[in-house]
Amino acid sequence: MISFPIGTHRFHLRAAAVLVRDSAVLLHRAEGYTFWALPGGRVEPGEAAADAVTREMKEELAVEVTPTQLTWVVENFFQHEGEAHHEVGLYFLAEPSKDSLLVNEPGPYVGLEKHCRLEFAWFSPNELASIDVRPSFLKQLLQGQDFSLRHVVHRNE
Repeated sequence: MISFPIGTHRFHLRAAAVLVRDSAVLLHRAEGYTFWALPGGRVEPGEAAADAVTREMKEELAVEVTPTQLTWVVENFFQHEGEAHHEVGLYFLAEPSKDSLLVNEPGPYVGLEKHCRLEFAWFSPNELASIDVRPSFLKQLLQGQDFSLRHVVHRNE
């Protein structure tokens, strides 16, 4: 188990979008990384998590989405680039606007986060089996299209 002595890890609040189109889910990854994740990002101080989802999708892919339902509350403990992290994630089902490229174009799509290129793509439940999805517990929930409200504590060892 990952041990977190006080003051030695990074803590952050993340909000993510769960977008589904014809049973496929939208994932993204940063250039140079091999793993995929649900799009989203850090919630800013004073910002509602659902608003963060809308803001992050607009910043990263220039698309409008509307969060519709909180589906998962996740306590995620993991190591990244040699640093221990404790992340609380709020995952929202979301709908793109009707004129969005997410509705009208098949993808993949290119986005930008600060100076980092992002790749966005749709994955069917079958395709999810062959890719690295993080946090890893998401793969099973996304393959099973299980969007019931749940609390998850995930420790990536």
